[in-house]
Amino acid sequence: MTFTEKFLRTPSPIEVDGWRLKRYYVNNDDTPIDAAIEEAALAHLPTLLPEAQGDTPPAGFIVLHRGSDGAAYLNSYAWVWDNVISCTNAAAGQKVVDCPDDDPTHFVTLTKPWIGCIWELPAVGHERDAWVRHVFAPDEPDLVGYLADSLAEGRTGGSGH
Repeated sequence: MTFTEKFLRTPSPIEVDGWRLKRYYVNNDDTPIDAAIEEAALAHLPTLLPEAQGDTPPAGFIVLHRGSDGAAYLNSYAWVWDNVISCTNAAAGQKVVDCPDDDPTHFVTLTKPWIGCIWELPAVGHERDAWVRHVFAPDEPDLVGYLADSLAEGRTGGSGH
């Protein structure tokens, strides 16, 4: 196996069905993800979100990843039960995970218990720390601060970085 660096972009947060979500976009090079793929992913996103729970702010983040194989992957991470992250995933154009065709805009929800690949996990680590810093640890949660605290754009990082 060979590690090849990928690139991360952080578009502004969005609101979907009452959830406030940060966005991380991973691509093979330093170009934006194709607009048709982004539009299809965001259209599918509401099906991945859980119901808001109790006093936990309805917030989280997504990772949209264009794979080197041409497929697209969408991971939805939502904070629930104060300190737990709920993860639901979708993919498009990847038959290995039971997508019906090769169309990178035809997203289907996955049933595999996967949380993300090596290029997607840097966002997960950052988001854990940001949630603790801004929402979980303070006496008064700062959702605005949390939404403004994203991983820096650039390379996804690899061994030794």
